[in-house]
Amino acid sequence: MSKFSLISEVIGEKRYQSLRLFGIQERTFIRLLTLFLVLAAVLYPYPRIAMWLGFMLAGYSAIANDSIQSIGTFIASNGDQKWWKLWLYIGGIFVLTVLYSWLMYDGDVSYQRLQSKGFSESPTEFHFLQIAAPIILLFITRLKMPVSTTFMLLSCFSSSSAGIIGVTQKSLLGYVIAFTVAFVVWYSLSGLLNKLVKGKMHPMWRVAQWLISGWLWSMWVTHDAANIAIFLNRSLTVWDFVFFASFIFVGLGILFYLRGDKIQGIVQEKSEVADVRTASVIDLVYALILFVFKEWSNIPMSTTWIFLGLLGGREIAIQFSKHLTTGRATILTFKMVGRDILFATIGLIISVIIALAVNPNLQEELLGF
Repeated sequence: MSKFSLISEVIGEKRYQSLRLFGIQERTFIRLLTLFLVLAAVLYPYPRIAMWLGFMLAGYSAIANDSIQSIGTFIASNGDQKWWKLWLYIGGIFVLTVLYSWLMYDGDVSYQRLQSKGFSESPTEFHFLQIAAPIILLFITRLKMPVSTTFMLLSCFSSSSAGIIGVTQKSLLGYVIAFTVAFVVWYSLSGLLNKLVKGKMHPMWRVAQWLISGWLWSMWVTHDAANIAIFLNRSLTVWDFVFFASFIFVGLGILFYLRGDKIQGIVQEKSEVADVRTASVIDLVYALILFVFKEWSNIPMSTTWIFLGLLGGREIAIQFSKHLTTGRATILTFKMVGRDILFATIGLIISVIIALAVNPNLQEELLGF
């Protein structure tokens, strides 16, 4: 009997095949990352090529990581729907949203997020780490770590400490506000919200959820398109825009086909997110917060931190509303919230390290040498 047959017999054929497939997928993923790193090392000195390579890597890595916040609950609560229906709906909203910005702001698809201090100049040359940053983000995403793509991708392009500090301050404020709003909403309205998710669901809930999710996704794009467009010229030509929109549209199709991939687990572990009614309330609160920040300031911000604050405040409020301020369930909730914060903080630290390695001016401003 071969070694593989013996292992299969011990752990069971299905379990063995599942582990074997997992191993093949992970090896393939590592090979792809290695290939991307080699391409980044070879092509970064050529700005026109590096620009589009960086964009393509950033486009998929940003959306793959941020799927948990903008469309994670949409995916979780529509598991019974065909993936291509979800894709065409969300993909169509993406195209319309960036098209509006491109037409209104002279070729800028970021809703002028990149006009703030430290990000306004189109890139004319690239550092290897700037192209490698989205590859690092892909690896972190594979580990199911909800890191901020805003910090990871924008910080390595910032020409001044003011840009990084402004993004950080706005993002941390967003976390506090989202956490507080979520706690107040779910704690004070716990009785009403519990009634909403009981009994047979009215068909209009599905309609409402799709409308709310579409608005949330559009609000997310107005904030996070900057994370992808940072690699490109601040004003895109017609053909630049067509490639930009088409690439992200196809990337969204892959994401929906994979049902959010591994990072989707961050959403799935939260309470009752698979219920259309619960998902609708979460998305509505999140969209309102993003809308307020959109109108308040053009400074880029981390929507990941806002989403983590929203889910964290909600989970803790649910525990308090059940009068379970002690016990195993509450301890696990605080650990889950703390873990999400830890992972996001690790991403922030990695982002600052990359930014310092890329830009000597930042070393002088932040470290004094």
